[in-house]
Amino acid sequence: MSVTFRAARQEDVPSIVAMLADDPIAAAREGDPSDQVYLDAFAAIDADPRQELIVAESGGQVAGTMQITYIPGLSRRGGERALIEAVRVGAAMRGQGLGGTMIRWAVDRARARGCRMVQLTSDKARADAHRFYTSLGFVDSHVGFKLAL
Repeated sequence: MSVTFRAARQEDVPSIVAMLADDPIAAAREGDPSDQVYLDAFAAIDADPRQELIVAESGGQVAGTMQITYIPGLSRRGGERALIEAVRVGAAMRGQGLGGTMIRWAVDRARARGCRMVQLTSDKARADAHRFYTSLGFVDSHVGFKLAL
């Protein structure tokens, strides 16, 4: 499988939103991919130097996506953290190793930037995802809390 990674472009937004919605847990939270709210969110992400919305391309098509946020902090001797979120692989590419390739690419990117830690969250209902992240060396070390607003 040949894959390239690049920053997402505005024209990728419908494909990205479709991947976000193609998931039983997230489907209810997403809407019409052409809705202006997604373009506004993309513009905010694109303008923020601490955000990277990434797409993985295979065969000229958007095959996967993820967002990396770089978080400065005082802990860990002032080290920056990379937070990987919204990891999705398109249905046609699942089971071919793209997810692992994406996460390893993101970890390498964080390492090259000088981050001291890479972190991510995963819904408690995603047992397969938890096994996947563990297989890549991530440790289930913290309890996360969220408050929907």
